[in-house]
Amino acid sequence: MTPENFRCLALELPEALESSHLSHPDFRVRKKIFATLGYPDREWAMVKLSPQDQETFSKSDPKVFVPVKGSWGRQGATSVRLKAARNAIVRSALLAAWRKAAPKSLARQLQRPIPARH
Repeated sequence: MTPENFRCLALELPEALESSHLSHPDFRVRKKIFATLGYPDREWAMVKLSPQDQETFSKSDPKVFVPVKGSWGRQGATSVRLKAARNAIVRSALLAAWRKAAPKSLARQLQRPIPARH
């Protein structure tokens, strides 16, 4: 996956907008960040998952998903190794992060379950 692929997947989500935080592109839903791109470098992205989702993604695909160190990581911030990632699993992680950030009324509009990884 390339940074541009990640960007496109993030922006497919309802009301997702690209902005910038600490000199890195970020993706927001109603002003809440759900993902960032390019930290610590172009080969990485980050999704803000729940701790439970972080554990699930990290265990299912540890070459792609790595908990961020420190308190942000304990809260669910998860690094995504783009080169090792496939669209389907990143789409699932972005959707989980978007659902966590989106207001409940908006998240309910997107009722499809997170697709299972094959």
